[in-house]
Amino acid sequence: MRIQDGLNSSAYAPLAQQYSAVRAASLAIAAPLSAEDQCVQSMADASPSKWHLAHTTWFFETLVLQAYLADYQPYDTRYAFLFNSYYESLGPRHARPERGLLTRPSLDTVLAYRRHVDDGILRLIAQLPHGEHAALLSILTLGLHHEQQHQELMLTDIKHLLSRNPLLPVYRDSAAPARAAIPPMGWLDYPGGVVDIGHSGAAFAFDNETPRHPVLLHPYRLANRLVTCGDYLAFMADGGYRQPQLWLSEGWALCCAQAWEAPLYWQRDADGNWLIFTLQGLRPIHPAEPVCHVSFFEAAAYAAWAGARLPTEFEWEAATSGLAVEQAQGEAIHPQAGAAATSLTQMHASLWQWTRSAYDPYPGFQPLPGPASEYNGKFMISQVVLRGSSCATPAGHARHSYRNFFPPSARWQFSGIRLATDLCRTI
Repeated sequence: MRIQDGLNSSAYAPLAQQYSAVRAASLAIAAPLSAEDQCVQSMADASPSKWHLAHTTWFFETLVLQAYLADYQPYDTRYAFLFNSYYESLGPRHARPERGLLTRPSLDTVLAYRRHVDDGILRLIAQLPHGEHAALLSILTLGLHHEQQHQELMLTDIKHLLSRNPLLPVYRDSAAPARAAIPPMGWLDYPGGVVDIGHSGAAFAFDNETPRHPVLLHPYRLANRLVTCGDYLAFMADGGYRQPQLWLSEGWALCCAQAWEAPLYWQRDADGNWLIFTLQGLRPIHPAEPVCHVSFFEAAAYAAWAGARLPTEFEWEAATSGLAVEQAQGEAIHPQAGAAATSLTQMHASLWQWTRSAYDPYPGFQPLPGPASEYNGKFMISQVVLRGSSCATPAGHARHSYRNFFPPSARWQFSGIRLATDLCRTI
């Protein structure tokens, strides 16, 4: 159904404000970058910032405006090919590894494209009648959360891009974190049993978080905090990257082929001390900070070295029952050191946490209708689930049932390690 003469209502003013705020946040992430920064693609898995800005706009134009706004005219029909990401049902697309070759359209043109689509969306929202068009509201809300996902991807891709520049540019200045003692690692016991897993309630969730369903858990323990850089340095000093018995076979082959000896973005100075590249530039490792930018293979190897394992995604979610979703503090865009605590900490707003769960559909999973059916379900193969959220996750985007997923080799995301073990075992 296309809207032509809907009732102009102030009831949708909060939706318009939310839309404008989300769209402005993407521009704020790109603001410290030059036009040259925003065109370059540092690897096939990353995308230029300009492409992110255009793709999220294409999503609103294609799935919302062209479907629901009667008099809408596309900004440029060629953009359907340039900025489609993976929607086979919507036609062919530009090859992902070649997004960095798109010097045209220019950044100024992409920004004009965003303004054109924003005008259309805000006009559409102003025409919405009371209590109608649930499908439109659903796809519009999905588009907002889709853009927030890309905001996090923008930061991870910017970090990888700047790390490849020999000048090691600073994305955003901030004060160096204060030195802190490594908080002691404690263990929290959980009885297991039959627990309900998955999203419930009327608030937004992606389709892969549903339906809510029962899962049987055996008694288990979770570490009260994330593994720190200091913990991980001990693993490295003990030859963790040289002991094949700690590694899964595929991970060991990758470790050898790519000569891994430390997490991504770590490097030694002239005196042999470890430094880390951050969005605030290169600086010494802080042992109390959570170790980040490790692959699933590194996380699993560390857990084996520590005499533990990674939690399943169901253990992770069950442990959050009754806990508030933590929010990131400040604008450091880097995980902060935790404080000593006897409760479960750093579940959110620090690092995505690798689990031992394959990214599979929940029993009874149904993808969204229409082109949005390609959003999640088609990737349910060869991926590993991460839980929580990171320091780069937009405020309000995280929830306990959120299922992030990446290939086990991925290192450029803000990913870290939380240990688990069976309750009958001791560490």
